[in-house]
Amino acid sequence: MLKRAHRAMQHRLADAWAQRAEGTPLKSEDEALVLASIVEKETGLPSDRGLVAGVFNNRLRLGMPLQTDPSVIYGLGASFDGNLRKRDLQTDGPYNTYLRVGLPPTPIAMPGKASLLAAVQPADTKALFFVSRGDGSSVFSETLAEHNRAVDKYQRGR
Repeated sequence: MLKRAHRAMQHRLADAWAQRAEGTPLKSEDEALVLASIVEKETGLPSDRGLVAGVFNNRLRLGMPLQTDPSVIYGLGASFDGNLRKRDLQTDGPYNTYLRVGLPPTPIAMPGKASLLAAVQPADTKALFFVSRGDGSSVFSETLAEHNRAVDKYQRGR
């Protein structure tokens, strides 16, 4: 059964990679799989997948850290107690995308077909940031100032 699932994923990945957008910063199918796994974990609404992928593609292109909580949580493993703390974001490790530029070394989840396609065909956006509204949807921002206002509104309740 695992071999069949692996083969199916390899086929989906190859199909997605063959459809990749021109100019993607992703260099291989493996990188596409890693990014798709992050998109899978970061997306609450299917309609946000392309934009989430667009933000990460933009950040990769610019050499910015991805700053994605799910990868940090994955890196914490069994020590994660459900509460991501500032110290977790400040502790270096291969999955800490706050401290390291680029993709983590491996996928952090099993992405679906939609996340694979979003990773290689991201939305055309200038956004570099997003934050959850708390209802599954996200607010996307082009500037840090816009993002900080959204964080204040949706995460800090200000």
